[in-house]
Amino acid sequence: MGILSGYRVLDCSIAMAGPFAAQRLGDLGADVVKVEPVTGEWQRYASAGGARGNRINVSFLSLNRNKRSLAVDLKAPEGKAILLDLVKSADVFIQNYRPGVAKRLGVDYETLSAINPRLIYVSMSGYGESGPYVDRPGQDLLLQALSGAMLSAGRESDPPQPAGQFLADAITAYTAFEGALAALLHRERTGEGQLVEVNMLDAMTAVQMQEISVHTVGGKAQTRSAEPHAHSYIRAPYGVFETADHYIVVAFASLDAFGRLIGEPSFAGMDDETDSWAHRDEIFARTRERLKAKTTAEWLDILLPAGVWAGPVHGYAELVDDPQVRHNGSFIEYDHPSEGRVKTPGFPIRFSKSPSTLDRGAPQVGEHSREILAEAGVAAGEIDRLLAGGVVKQD
Repeated sequence: MGILSGYRVLDCSIAMAGPFAAQRLGDLGADVVKVEPVTGEWQRYASAGGARGNRINVSFLSLNRNKRSLAVDLKAPEGKAILLDLVKSADVFIQNYRPGVAKRLGVDYETLSAINPRLIYVSMSGYGESGPYVDRPGQDLLLQALSGAMLSAGRESDPPQPAGQFLADAITAYTAFEGALAALLHRERTGEGQLVEVNMLDAMTAVQMQEISVHTVGGKAQTRSAEPHAHSYIRAPYGVFETADHYIVVAFASLDAFGRLIGEPSFAGMDDETDSWAHRDEIFARTRERLKAKTTAEWLDILLPAGVWAGPVHGYAELVDDPQVRHNGSFIEYDHPSEGRVKTPGFPIRFSKSPSTLDRGAPQVGEHSREILAEAGVAAGEIDRLLAGGVVKQD
């Protein structure tokens, strides 16, 4: 049994942050019911990076494992009644509608908590439930920009550089996951359900705890340098450097010893805590020129035994085949009925007594509608009628 076996989650979210949070609950054993329109969530059909599946888009496939699908028309009175009935036995309800939409649909916290006072209601938004930005779109790139994260690395002369991942979505997903678990623990102790509000702006702000505190407490400006340092608040050398065949990253090297290793005499006698700041661009530039002389593997053979923090720069092809990744079992593989052999990142948390398991891949639209309704006590004949009338769908 998983840690959350016996708990039911109603996942009414779309896109990445909400579905990812719900998937993490499913990975821990919760029964996650993905409530989606009879046409299916839109992300089933939009290509991801140009990649399309046979019946399920890659993004949807990766964010919706360990879930069952109930396809129901919530705009139909009978469809909404089905959802409200499911709420009676649910433990967690997750939605990332734009602020105000849940109220208009009649699935807001006040309505659902009146039906089930023990319900943990997780509401996710871009900027919060109210305020001057409440109607702005909560998209990942926009939140990376607004949160200040883009101006913590790179050259001052270059445009701000976004992360190569949907960073704001992922951080918000894990924040919601954490909030749901904490609220469940509170309920175990008190019997009380509650509203859990998570927004992307606050999540992105909180994750920059160290950097922002250097500004707010230490009074240091967030200033990028002339050279492409990997962090505006870290001393040189710190960043990505070209080698004879690829790239290498170097972090927090002691200047005197590092200079001897790479053949840079100007670093001799430099103080790590003062000169590394006063001469940051100069140190970066000279390191860059020296590291071009050898391959990445050659530099790693020199630097790592000497205790220098250095490492290779992987692409996804190298990551998947990395010996530590293979040792950790970081990826899982399984056969999906429509998408064939699937290989995706697996479970980042390991439990000695209740490990996460893959019980099912991403579902087809409404694949489990009939069994979910039957579990809710709906008679077989009534389910047939709902299916025939298009109120629910089973693919």
